Amino acid sequence: KQSGALKRKLQSPHGNPPVKRKRKLSTNTFRKGGTEADRREEGSPSQKPVPKKQLTDKQNGRQKNKPFIKTSSLFKNNPDVPEIHRKEVQQLQENVFTTDSFSQLDLHPHLISTINTVLNICSMTSVQKQTIPVLLQGRDALVRSQTGSGKTLAYGIPLVQSLQGMESKIQRSHGPYALVLVPTRELALQSFDTIQKLLKPFNWIVPGVLMGGEKRKSEKARLRKGINILISTPGRLVDHIKSTECIHFHRTQWLIIDEADRILDLGFEKDVAVILNALNAERETRQNVLLSATLTEGVTRLADISLKDPVSISIADEIQKVPEPASQTNREGSSSSNCMEQENFAVPETLQQYVMVVPSKLRLVTLAAFILQKCKFEKRHKMIIFFSSCEQVEFYHELLVKVLAGGSESEQPGRSSLSSGSLQFLRLHGDMEQEERTEVFQEFLKSKTGILLCTDVAARGLDLPQVTWIVQYNAPASPAEYIHRIGRTARIGCRGSSLLVLAPSEAEYVSLLASHKINVSELKMEKVLASLMKDDRFKLHRPGSKKSCGKNPQEVRERATVLQTKFENHVHSSEGTVRWAKKALQSFLCAYTTYPRDLKHIFHIKSLHLGHVAKSFGLRDAPQNLTALPTAGSKRKTKPRPKRSDLLKKTQGKHRLAELLRSEYSSGMDTAGAKVKKK
Repeated sequence: KQSGALKRKLQSPHGNPPVKRKRKLSTNTFRKGGTEADRREEGSPSQKPVPKKQLTDKQNGRQKNKPFIKTSSLFKNNPDVPEIHRKEVQQLQENVFTTDSFSQLDLHPHLISTINTVLNICSMTSVQKQTIPVLLQGRDALVRSQTGSGKTLAYGIPLVQSLQGMESKIQRSHGPYALVLVPTRELALQSFDTIQKLLKPFNWIVPGVLMGGEKRKSEKARLRKGINILISTPGRLVDHIKSTECIHFHRTQWLIIDEADRILDLGFEKDVAVILNALNAERETRQNVLLSATLTEGVTRLADISLKDPVSISIADEIQKVPEPASQTNREGSSSSNCMEQENFAVPETLQQYVMVVPSKLRLVTLAAFILQKCKFEKRHKMIIFFSSCEQVEFYHELLVKVLAGGSESEQPGRSSLSSGSLQFLRLHGDMEQEERTEVFQEFLKSKTGILLCTDVAARGLDLPQVTWIVQYNAPASPAEYIHRIGRTARIGCRGSSLLVLAPSEAEYVSLLASHKINVSELKMEKVLASLMKDDRFKLHRPGSKKSCGKNPQEVRERATVLQTKFENHVHSSEGTVRWAKKALQSFLCAYTTYPRDLKHIFHIKSLHLGHVAKSFGLRDAPQNLTALPTAGSKRKTKPRPKRSDLLKKTQGKHRLAELLRSEYSSGMDTAGAKVKKK
């Protein structure tokens, strides 16, 4: 202490330690970056000393003119948004349509007229042109093509053609002639609908669907009556194989595994093995088809098990191979391995892809501004927003309905009238009851506009018409998953756009996408936030203020702060909503830790600022004791390690008990003491 004081004396030219002056400077500099309330306390920063009376008058005047609003919290202390340096890469394009019509194929005339009139399709897509003739020949096939290229019809048409042309007419009581496996319940319903339309002229062939969430009793009754084309999710089918006596496969001639990679991603590999064993036990010869937008290691392994001498059909590979004639040889054998090495994904030509780098604190207001811009001011937009957990979908759905849509749709979100300019929010995730899931899916299918908040349960195979924007609020775990998500828009030649939201620490993900031949353009956060200028609900009302002129950056920031305050006020309106927000935040953090090891340098939990992330959930501060909140994402529960003192107490207690027993029963009772020790 003495040496410290001596140093300060030596530094001062007058011999007095300048401690007070230093403190004053530090508080002033701190207050410069503080709130407006702090700045008002300082008064005017002029050089001349201002009399106290004049100062108080000025303060009172300012307080009358300027209401208290905290404009610095959202836009201060954010990490710098890095410049995105992306290489221009040539994206793989698939020619979706061909000029060939279905009448050129050897199909039943009633089937051709059904395709033309009921489905309103005249020409084939590339994948249909290549797949249908192969399947009509009775060959096994491994089909790889981009999402939204018409893979359901590629297997559906030859399936119906072969079943209707059988010599002995199919009876309903014969049971399944074809088995179609799909990963999700929504895709099962969609595939069932398509097959049902194709079977319109052939009403003696009965399709049916089995999926989780439905009543087993009614499904068993349908199986007893007979289903000829059985569409099912793997889990529910295994359930019936084990518990339903009337299910059999001795007439099954087709096995179709749609979205094969997603089936494996969801952990259905063992279930698929059980199904294959059940099929092989009753009938070994059948035609097998595997379809997917991406070829993973698991899919090639599944193809080896289930397919016999397959024809490998890959539309993107056809285009890739044009400049490299050497690689055209041995196509059937090496196609899948080539895809694995390159892992380049085909993207629809009509799809525009954007990325937006947003600091964690501003994520919520930026998402809200983007929704308002596209679905309220531009209108005519239908949007899907992807989140990484069910809890987030539930939380953000409630929050956006209450704050942006005014809470009118809180009870029945699918029933809002769009003519009045209100926003229609829907949600879809795996924790919902099946009846509600089906209702929401059908609701969004029919509506012309609306916003669907969902998890990856809606990322595969679903054909949701007129979807114009895909927003990925949480980045996907792989480029393959990215492709599947954006594949919900720009389907079969339609136009669409996608937006990927990244934090500054995650900007390197753009380079990863570029390495897989995926091109994204940058969209600036400021441009999106400027759309708040069109909504006067978020205007900062100042008496005597001039009319807002254009896109004043300061006013945009003020409006963003007003919107954030609205979100925070709703979250903090009750203990229940705060608890809900914390639960959603924890589920986000749990999901963040599950990114694969090769992406940990981009998505690492330590690179997140918990306080800033909490802002994006409407929380004012970083919450404490997050681990106390159970979530659906946290499956593994680790026991807290006991303290060393507790351990010592326990061991001391055990030794003491053993000693007592030994002294009490010293006549040959040592074994009893040992037993007590073990207990």
